[in-house]
Amino acid sequence: MKKRIYICNTGGTIGMQAGAGGYQTCQGFLESQMRDIPEITHPSMPDYELNEYDPLLDSANMRPANWLGIARDISSRYSEFDGFVVIHGTDTMAYTASALAFLIQGLGKPVVLTGSQIPLCEIRNDARENLITSMLIAANSRVPEVTICFGGYLLRGCRSRKVTASGFDAFQSPNLSPLGTIGTEINIRTERVLSASGKSFGLMFERDRCPQVAAFRLFPGMDHEILDNLFRPPLKGIVIEAFGVGNAPSEDPKFLQVIRSATDRGVVVVVCSQCTQGVVDLKGYASGQALEKAGAISGMDMTAEAALAKLYCLLNCELERKELESMMQADLAGELTMPGEVRASAQSG
Repeated sequence: MKKRIYICNTGGTIGMQAGAGGYQTCQGFLESQMRDIPEITHPSMPDYELNEYDPLLDSANMRPANWLGIARDISSRYSEFDGFVVIHGTDTMAYTASALAFLIQGLGKPVVLTGSQIPLCEIRNDARENLITSMLIAANSRVPEVTICFGGYLLRGCRSRKVTASGFDAFQSPNLSPLGTIGTEINIRTERVLSASGKSFGLMFERDRCPQVAAFRLFPGMDHEILDNLFRPPLKGIVIEAFGVGNAPSEDPKFLQVIRSATDRGVVVVVCSQCTQGVVDLKGYASGQALEKAGAISGMDMTAEAALAKLYCLLNCELERKELESMMQADLAGELTMPGEVRASAQSG
């Protein structure tokens, strides 16, 4: 029986057309472009149903409420299709892929995010290959997790980040090797793919309580008042991108007091690294220990995108503070490497 996939078109460059003000989203345009691609009607391709969102979004306008909307859409059609493709803009694709990995529980089918750096309507583009490959992976691969298919790689969604604004290989997963490579064949490394969890399918939460979360990148000479203003209520959680393995200005008592005052009020402070690769270790240096003593917790080797999305999702679950912090440091969807595990090589592997 021919496979069937469901395509959520949220917007993004892949379906844009040129206008007086530059590339812009256009209702119905991607669907008409897909009808003109002969490969999509080839017998080896799956049947598909395309749901075009209204409005279509440049991904810079994507919000957490949209993450939940996509998850709900997939959930409502889950039993009808063999796999799912999410068309998405590249700028915030890693955030959405991370959020979906946490939101959708008990996933037993592929959910593949893709897009392009050049619109499908242009003669020279990366859109056609990304789209066709994503459709094939969604229909035929045993990859029961949320992934990004882009520029010749299949990457775990909650391990990915955008690394170039212009290259076709726009995404990498710095602390985990690709789940697959796309060349003359689609080569899925099944030993790297998550096994189906066995949990019943459903969403992590149903009602979006809109918890206020933030992200902040430390920089030399930062005035503590900047962070103090950011930490004011109603902030519930923040991801701080610190130096190296989680270091911060430990000789600035006002800075540390801002962190301590916030954590005492219940704000969850997660420390990630500004480095592309590596693990946050708040015990390695005195400057990291100062953050830990102020109540911050390590984000380990999570990307900042995954940490922010995870924090948002867990805050929506209204957990007790200690449980939330424990779950932030637990591997829920393959987003981090637990201590003692054999670390996979970087994407070059």
